[in-house]
Amino acid sequence: MKKIFAMPMVGVAALALAACGETATDDTATAANGDETATAAASDPITADEVEAAQQAWGEGIVNIGNTYTEEGDYRAAAEQHIANFYGYEGNETLLFKPTLAAEDQFRGNPDEALSYFVGTEGTEDGGFAIAPYTAVRWENEGTFIDEDGSTAMAMGNYYFTGTDGNETKVEYSFGYVRGDDGNLDIVLHHSSLPYSAN
Repeated sequence: MKKIFAMPMVGVAALALAACGETATDDTATAANGDETATAAASDPITADEVEAAQQAWGEGIVNIGNTYTEEGDYRAAAEQHIANFYGYEGNETLLFKPTLAAEDQFRGNPDEALSYFVGTEGTEDGGFAIAPYTAVRWENEGTFIDEDGSTAMAMGNYYFTGTDGNETKVEYSFGYVRGDDGNLDIVLHHSSLPYSAN
């Protein structure tokens, strides 16, 4: 079920996004990271279509990191590019990232911590989420909130990671976005977790 609302953000989403102010410019760039067909000015309101395109591109980036690892390429560089493309560590005072498989180092407040999560670091809990690898990522948004002036957006739902055996792993997510100075959507809030199980 897809729900899209244009309204003021409330609660934790508003607090998370309020901490991530940006200065708008008239520069133009790709609207959804990696989407060569759509362009947007840094001052343009965020749209639900852009959020969906950014989600799709993020999933393709995760698949690319895994493919690069499997092919013995420079998967660390692929992951660094993925972080630079999608996460707003540059230009935002605070970025809130709580990965799925993180218990000891729960929150990844800088690019190095994010990189460790995606590709692994020996001697830590990070086994390298993105080098599993996965062959596909599909999204089911429960809803997308866009504030009145279109400067921030938040989406929540489930995404499914397909392994090389064809099985899917279901993960719950919340993503918050602002538009960067380059016109792209930057993730400023990312929380994901495995579904609750009473067993």
